[in-house]
Amino acid sequence: MTRTLISSGSKFEADYAYSRAVVDGDWIFVSGTTGFNYADMTISDDVAAQTEQTLINIKTAMEKAGFSLADVVRVHYILPVGSDFALCAPVLRKCFGEVRPASTMFVAPLIDPRMKIEIEVTGRKRSH
Repeated sequence: MTRTLISSGSKFEADYAYSRAVVDGDWIFVSGTTGFNYADMTISDDVAAQTEQTLINIKTAMEKAGFSLADVVRVHYILPVGSDFALCAPVLRKCFGEVRPASTMFVAPLIDPRMKIEIEVTGRKRSH
């Protein structure tokens, strides 16, 4: 089995020495991802908008490796403000309503105060 590193082009990956995702066989491990639009390094003030952009960033990385959001088996959500999680629910249902991965939500500070959510996923390629 080969190990493949996936990059989003984010400056954070080079600055902090990590890959957006690592593929190992049928598995993909996507690093904690936030709501920055990597094209112009902007981020919304709205937690729901950040959640949507975060999932776009995750989906893009997964698709580069031949995976989809339907392959997600585990998700970790990290929010500095726990009560914000309810505001993310509509976006999460849109992406994971049918997939229903195992999940955990943590309340913890994030490295940049503009960040309102960070999401990390693990996926396993489904047999088609």
